Amino acid sequence: MQYNLLAEMERRAPAFSKGQRSIAAYIREHYDKAAYMTASRLGAAAHVSESTVVRFAFELGFEGYPEMQQALQEMIKSKLTALQRIDVATEQIGGGSVLDKVMNMDIDKIRKTMEETSREAFDGAVDAILAARNIYILGARSALVLARFLALYFNLIFPSVRLVDTTSSAEMFEQIMRIGERDVIIGLSFPRYSKRSAKALEYAARSGARIVAITDSPASPIAEHADFFLQAQSDMASFVDSLVAPLSLLNALVVALGLKKREELQKVFSNLEEIWDEYDVYQKPGDEE
Repeated sequence: MQYNLLAEMERRAPAFSKGQRSIAAYIREHYDKAAYMTASRLGAAAHVSESTVVRFAFELGFEGYPEMQQALQEMIKSKLTALQRIDVATEQIGGGSVLDKVMNMDIDKIRKTMEETSREAFDGAVDAILAARNIYILGARSALVLARFLALYFNLIFPSVRLVDTTSSAEMFEQIMRIGERDVIIGLSFPRYSKRSAKALEYAARSGARIVAITDSPASPIAEHADFFLQAQSDMASFVDSLVAPLSLLNALVVALGLKKREELQKVFSNLEEIWDEYDVYQKPGDEE
């Protein structure tokens, strides 16, 4: 359900019971924390029972509390400041083993990504990339790490790959100004979403390029213009963006393309092995450190 939950609460407020008004007031004032609370914890914070919280979710039109919680999380993803992220992480992780909790959260994101990513969109993206004249890769802020990773391997597979520098808006548009119908641009963006990335993909779409959007939600600003929407779960561990699931999706994309270009890739790596050996690029058994 994609709508403004806070606005919906205001619209339905006259019909709320006393307990439901208490829940609504708590969510309005502490939405950043409420989005990651269980029904029991939200009830305790709002001084109502867990069952009242569940009925509140039904009152708003959700099938249950988990669906309401997901809608609230989607709404706030791009709004949380770095300071709020730290507070949320304290609520989520709290005491105990940080290592266990963070890694289990990442495992859950990979599992959800497997469930949510469209196989049809994935296969379509592979075919579009294979047919492209030029491949542009764009990611800003923390997504730049993913863009660089993808560009590293794509440059081994394809002859014309361009990693777009998003540092400056003017330079970014200069790099994509010739993008056209025979090209593909792969955009990566996760909360907090980059305005620059969204504007670049909008321009590319107007220019007729095929758009592969790799992001966390259909509500993401880069999903709007996508020909192929690949959904990868992302969240935050404190102020750090969790990009494990998007990276796993990129691994799958690189492998799928590599299998399609297997013969060409064998020749590339045969040449590279000779170059690496000649210029002593990698450590070999027996080499002195």
